[in-house]
Amino acid sequence: MFAPNSAENVTTIPEANEPRDWDVLLGVLDETMQTLRDAGIPFLLIGGIGSAVFGRDRGTRDIDLFVRPENAKKVLELLGERGYTTKVEYEHWLYKAFKHDVLVDVIFRSSRDILLDEEMLRRARTMRFRGREVPVAPPEDLMVMKAIAASEDTPRYWYDAIAIIAAAELDWDYVLARARQHGARRILSLLLFADSVDLVVPRGPIETLYDAVSSRRTA
Repeated sequence: MFAPNSAENVTTIPEANEPRDWDVLLGVLDETMQTLRDAGIPFLLIGGIGSAVFGRDRGTRDIDLFVRPENAKKVLELLGERGYTTKVEYEHWLYKAFKHDVLVDVIFRSSRDILLDEEMLRRARTMRFRGREVPVAPPEDLMVMKAIAASEDTPRYWYDAIAIIAAAELDWDYVLARARQHGARRILSLLLFADSVDLVVPRGPIETLYDAVSSRRTA
């Protein structure tokens, strides 16, 4: 965790927990994306924007950028040059930038070491979000990231993942591949829960993950 040594190097960034003018948030979104594009830095949007385009729109109040670890510090530097207030929140996975009351999370390592890799970039989708086209992580990856990151403090992530199952067309072979990499038991639990609330979940992925989890326990 980030632990500043003195008050001088603490940058206070307000929590994005108050409603704001959408034009302001979208302006910061446009500027942020253009900054990274101009620098040739690959990125995808995740978080609430990902949920909005693939599952449910719960009125996101911040911007979640997913970048490669080797690019994260450069992203923070570039945003700082554009007038954003910046902060290293957690050295190993999260930086923050802030402009016009809009929080930009620069995420470079999701729960259980999920990274922005070539497969995710290749499968990324360009989606419409409030009048503009944005690059968004594949719904399969978003579903897995949200299910794995869900906790007592963030139960909305679990229901974001459920909404993606309900609304998006998923490549179930890809879901299985990601689940094997990052958390077969958690994704099995998610699919069983989705099935229990009468969402259409193919039996194949559930049975495959159940067999994988069972074989590990008996090995």
